[in-house]
Amino acid sequence: MTLPARHAVASREECAALDRQDPLAGLRELYELPAGLVYLDGNSLGPLPRATAGRVARTVREEWGRGLIRSWNDAGWIELPQRVGAGIAQLIGAQPDEVVVADSTSVNLFKVLGAALRMRPDRPTIVSERGNFPTDLYIAQGLIEQLGGRHELRLVERDEIAGALDERTAVLMLTQVDYRTGSRLDMGVLTARAHGVGALTIWDLAHSAGAFEVELGEAHADLAVGCGYKYLNGGPGAPAFLYVARRHQAQFRQPLAGWMGHAAPFAFETGYRPAEGIGRFLCGSPPVLSMVALETGVQTLLAAQPLGGMAALRRKSIALTELFIDLVEHRCAGLGLQLASPRDARLRGSQVSWRLDDGEQGFAAIQALIARGVVGDFRAPDILRFGCAPSYLRYTDVWDAVEQLRDVLETRAWDAPAFRQRGMVT
Repeated sequence: MTLPARHAVASREECAALDRQDPLAGLRELYELPAGLVYLDGNSLGPLPRATAGRVARTVREEWGRGLIRSWNDAGWIELPQRVGAGIAQLIGAQPDEVVVADSTSVNLFKVLGAALRMRPDRPTIVSERGNFPTDLYIAQGLIEQLGGRHELRLVERDEIAGALDERTAVLMLTQVDYRTGSRLDMGVLTARAHGVGALTIWDLAHSAGAFEVELGEAHADLAVGCGYKYLNGGPGAPAFLYVARRHQAQFRQPLAGWMGHAAPFAFETGYRPAEGIGRFLCGSPPVLSMVALETGVQTLLAAQPLGGMAALRRKSIALTELFIDLVEHRCAGLGLQLASPRDARLRGSQVSWRLDDGEQGFAAIQALIARGVVGDFRAPDILRFGCAPSYLRYTDVWDAVEQLRDVLETRAWDAPAFRQRGMVT
């Protein structure tokens, strides 16, 4: 269902009524969520699907414990990268043979960027957004160094991206949804602009895959990467995925030519021959235990398909984020919060971010919320970030979170030494 007119929800009881009418409400039971906890950090680490522990235990006890090495064939371990990739393909508008699961997002970006630069040998420029996620920029910088400094990474502001593309551009490398604000780029428009000057596109889908409908095929995207531990709920450090459009696969030679990307790994040839299709983007042996956890996370998300799939999840995501914005602006007025996310839902991913002028206060406020059972996170220098994953978040959760946020700021509960202590992960 969709939320009533803006500013129409004025009580927790009305939010509870929305929960009762929600056709996706039953999906929440597919996840392990501690009682009394409002989890708004699925854009950083998704919760544990109920089926995952049993699936991993079965892999350990039965497939590994009893099947031993036979399970590479008998249990289909060797097929996991393509099998899980085919499941993810359903969520991102790709064909089953265009996605494979392997390595980390950073390693996969190294692979596809290296392959893309090889396809545009006479073009020296990689264009990206100045505010892109740092690891993406680091990977590009490192690859440029490895290639002898013949390329340049040109960083521009978000509103300058289209104008920065020209005949020198080899690759446009972007993250579809900004990790801080949730601001969403138009994949179709920017891909078309890149193709208009002869450049290739690489899209980082870390905050897109599993959060809303992604249409790689419809947008004619060339390449994409994404992680498995956010909206795909694959667990901490879950393997990542990469996408290569079918039209490019035969031409692409990736820089990490490992044995699993060979045309015949168990022929043990001394010379490298790339596998056909998406398999050539593999490198080493698949991490089976984490792969089966990710497969379960993807299957849990695909359980929404009979209920309308990603389109239905997106409608609820918009309703949740609209409610969050409306409640904060009405119930937390005058407490210093400024909306950092786009107000237009079409330009927003599945999160809502707020700024506080005092970054130290913002960090402490998030710690105070966590202590009260409302889990969001903080991104320097001043962003309070709240993910709204529609498969398990309730409208009453949003109400409760905003009430706790109001109280933390109004009473200055954040102003305590314990809430100023920073760990390595914020």
